Amino acid sequence: MTAIEATKSKSQAGIARAGRLFVLELSGDRIHSMNPDGSDRKTIVTDCRYPDGIVVDTKAGHIYWTNMGIPNLNDGSIERADLDGRNRKIIVPQGFTHTPKQLHLDRENGKLYWGDREGMRMMRANLDGSQLETLVETGQGDEDARDQTKWCVGITVDPKLGKFYWTQKGSDNSGQGRILRAGIEIPAGQTPANRSDIEVLFDNLPEPIDLEFDVENRVLYWTDRGDAPRGNTVNRAPVDKPAAPEILITHLMEGIGIALDVTGDRMFVTDFAGSVYSADLDGKNERNFLYAQGNLTGIAYAEI
Repeated sequence: MTAIEATKSKSQAGIARAGRLFVLELSGDRIHSMNPDGSDRKTIVTDCRYPDGIVVDTKAGHIYWTNMGIPNLNDGSIERADLDGRNRKIIVPQGFTHTPKQLHLDRENGKLYWGDREGMRMMRANLDGSQLETLVETGQGDEDARDQTKWCVGITVDPKLGKFYWTQKGSDNSGQGRILRAGIEIPAGQTPANRSDIEVLFDNLPEPIDLEFDVENRVLYWTDRGDAPRGNTVNRAPVDKPAAPEILITHLMEGIGIALDVTGDRMFVTDFAGSVYSADLDGKNERNFLYAQGNLTGIAYAEI
């Protein structure tokens, strides 16, 4: 019996898994917590500043999220709170990251990773915001920032290989999007702008946004915006062998966030039209269990 089959068997026997979803509502500047079917929904944080990415540190009992701020003001930030939204604290203050997007937690090494869109950077810091680093820099200045092919958005980390993956969106409906990979440490003597270890895994994508990584099975999942048939989809592909991306879910309304529950063989996806979807990891049994909930961005799943 596989781990997934065992999990389903336990569920059928009445042993409930205490999973929880955390969802960002950009239009309301709020963070919601709910059961994986949308029930028991609670608003736990208000007065965010255009929230976009969220992660959960179950061991420490914290959530972390990014506030994009207003792009032309360079006033993005990263905050932390308890799982119930209390004890809110600024981790990375305004002025240190431009437009932070998706966030990734490397709990083992005590690091937060994120994409900085108009900042055209991939960044990292300790969980308290110290030791702020730029890992990749794709451009500088206002002129470069208008080039959406330089915009860094999604982020996930591969602990086995010591690498991280990120998305560069590309212009709207242009098919210029890319997913790239590099080492979590900059090669000696190189800089974020000229490092030589960057690999392009996939290109000519619609508008890749958020990334998640199934570490056990070595599979990358991501959302795409842009025109159909390739855009506004959920995709996956293995990272250790050449393979074309597989489209799992279609017809999203500006797909943004994605979260995996690998043990439970399911994923959760948000879109900008206010829907939250669940589906098996192969895209089957898709269910839109919340809709018209404002403009939704990041989503995280955690066993708590």
